[in-house]
Amino acid sequence: MPQRRRLRQARQPKPLQRQLLNPPSHQRPLQRQLQRQLKRLLLTPSPKPKWPPSGFKANGDVYAKIPNAKELVGTASNSKILTAQLAQKVDGVAICEKYSCGAVQVASLDGCTWWEVNSKLVGETSATDKTLKTFGSIRTLAGKTTSKQITTILIISQEPLELRHVVTNISAICHKGPATEKIPSTTYKSATN
Repeated sequence: MPQRRRLRQARQPKPLQRQLLNPPSHQRPLQRQLQRQLKRLLLTPSPKPKWPPSGFKANGDVYAKIPNAKELVGTASNSKILTAQLAQKVDGVAICEKYSCGAVQVASLDGCTWWEVNSKLVGETSATDKTLKTFGSIRTLAGKTTSKQITTILIISQEPLELRHVVTNISAICHKGPATEKIPSTTYKSATN
C-alpha cells in the first residue's frame, strides 16, 4: 500500500501546473474567451487572393500594371531578384540612379514560358525645346511565371538619368513556346543609331 501512495503523489501536478490547468474563478471567463477566439481562428479559412489583381489592366489572359515608386520599393523588399537588379552598380552608382529606368508588373491567367516587354524612352528635345522626342527603344526579356503569379520586370535604358527621359509606351507579351534568346536580357536601341 505505501507504494500506491507514492505513485499518486508523483502523478499530482505541481502548484504552477495546477494553477494553469485550473485558473482562479476570476480568470475563467478570460480563458473561455481565448478558447473561443482560438477555435474561430482555426476554423476560418484564409481568403483566396483576389483575381484579377486590383489596378491591373487586362488584355486577354495577360494582366499588367505600372507600379509607382512606393509599390516598387514594397515589391523589392519581398523579392530578392528585384532587389539585386536595383542594387546593381555602374561606376559605383546604383543602376537606376545613373540611367533612366521603368518597371511593369505582369501576370497571366495560364502562366508564361517567358515574357517580352517593349517600351520607348521619351523626353524633351533640349533644354530650350520642350517638344517630346523618342530617344530609343528598350526590349526586356524575363523568365517563366506560373498561373496567376505576379512578377515585376525592371526596364533599364542606357540614357543618363540627368536628361530626365521617361520610359513609356510599355507593352508586355506572354510567350508560351520555348525561348530562342538569352533570358533575362535587356536590349537598348538608341534612335540616333
